[in-house]
Amino acid sequence: MAEEGESYGWNRKGRRMRGFEPASGLLKDRIRTAGESRGFAVTRLLTHWPEVVGEEIARITRPVKVGYSKGAFGATLTVLVKPTDAPMVQMQLPRIHERVNACYGYAAISRVLLTQTAPMGFADGQALFSPAPPAEPVAMPPEIITQARETADGVHDEGLRNALETLAQNILTRRSKKEAEE
Repeated sequence: MAEEGESYGWNRKGRRMRGFEPASGLLKDRIRTAGESRGFAVTRLLTHWPEVVGEEIARITRPVKVGYSKGAFGATLTVLVKPTDAPMVQMQLPRIHERVNACYGYAAISRVLLTQTAPMGFADGQALFSPAPPAEPVAMPPEIITQARETADGVHDEGLRNALETLAQNILTRRSKKEAEE
């Protein structure tokens, strides 16, 4: 327990005592520095992007840069978006503009621009988004399943037998596709 006159985490000499610290406290300065280098005066826009614009829009967009031009009132927010999602995001620009300014607390952003490539040094110019859900597995024809089971029939270890059945199914499926193409 801290003695009277001491605050939590500090000793009497004013030095910081090391111990368990929240991760946000350790990364706060690095996040602020990285954000300021891209023009983000309020790092909340970067760290809480889904809360600012909504989950649906945040899934397909990322804030990239806030640029300030000479003599112009307000800044320009550049948002990274995939080319396939750009038309949908374009329709949402007024909503994004309104919600971002609400995050700042005043009309800090005058324009929102969309880009399909990021500046160098930001994800190597590539859009980093949530991956698409995996495709539904294709049903195997019963004759391939039967052949694969017969191939791995003599193996006693269940895990190995299942792996061999899967391998056999893949090989047999590939063969049947090649034969169908010829």
